[in-house]
Amino acid sequence: MGIVQYGDDPSTEFNLKTHANSRDVKNAIEKIPQKGGRSNVGKALSFVNKNFFLDSNGNRGGAPNVAIVLVDGWPTDKVEEASRLARESGINIFFVTIEGADENEKQNLITLYIIELNPHYAQKAVCRTNGFYSINVPSWFNLRKVVQTLVKRVCDTDRLACSKTCLNSADIGFVIDGSSSVGTGNFRTVLQFVANISKEFEISDTDTRIGAVQYTYEQRLEFGFDKHSTKQDVLNAIKQINYWSGGTSTGAAISYASEQLFSKSKPNKRKIMILITDGRSYDDVRVPAMTAHQNGVISYSVGIAWAAQDELESIATDPDKEHSFFVDEFDYLYKFVPRIIQNICTEFNSQPRN
Repeated sequence: MGIVQYGDDPSTEFNLKTHANSRDVKNAIEKIPQKGGRSNVGKALSFVNKNFFLDSNGNRGGAPNVAIVLVDGWPTDKVEEASRLARESGINIFFVTIEGADENEKQNLITLYIIELNPHYAQKAVCRTNGFYSINVPSWFNLRKVVQTLVKRVCDTDRLACSKTCLNSADIGFVIDGSSSVGTGNFRTVLQFVANISKEFEISDTDTRIGAVQYTYEQRLEFGFDKHSTKQDVLNAIKQINYWSGGTSTGAAISYASEQLFSKSKPNKRKIMILITDGRSYDDVRVPAMTAHQNGVISYSVGIAWAAQDELESIATDPDKEHSFFVDEFDYLYKFVPRIIQNICTEFNSQPRN
């Protein structure tokens, strides 16, 4: 463990590798002088995000990163954006708030610091609004009463939902063939397949995000990564996609998805494309697919009926056998859902951690 103290500016009192036992940590804590100054929580969280959880400071890749933020009264800067960026880096943020500001203090803050005050700032700053990540204490004297509760929550690794997992750290773009050969009924089956994959992920603006493109000769952005931030909204949006009908230009669709979806992907998200098609493309798929791969897009190809095996393999990230799938009939698409999810997670878990 380590400690950052903040006032006007944050500074590290000691980092994760400074002390190796609880006695030394306790002695170091007792020697910390108070900084004074304002309560710039947002600035402190930005500092922790950029400087604290580094390998050089003792961060261990296999251990969850946890920040316990103690706030007395009211923050004097904006907290929500800094918290969001820290959570997106995989930091589990717990807020312990002591003594909320009274009405006079709120008015002074508005005058002095011109910040947007939200009485629910702690709930907005943490990962979930179910109370797991935020504890309110009426006074400093009551802090000791929440120690065991807080320790249990920090040690409950199954519920540390902000830690990066294969299900909460991707931008997944579906590229859907809407050509005439698919047909209205089969198109609804494809959308159900897309929904079945999507519902397995933890979806929010800070977790996994979903986007969709439909294509024929032309391309249409059905919705981008930043459009829907809840699972239910995503599933409703998938259901409302209207069948287009037309030709099959898969190469152009891959290029379009790269520009309209994955160029807007967040730097710390894994970019995953799942392309579904039922026929041979009228244009070349190799160059657009290679460009997507070079830009860090992990590509899955799902072919049905008349889809060309050579094109599916060109679209898929290597090794092809783990990223390319083929089925004779639309009704059997559902069989691929667990395999695709398993492959995404196996691949994620095999990667080195930050």
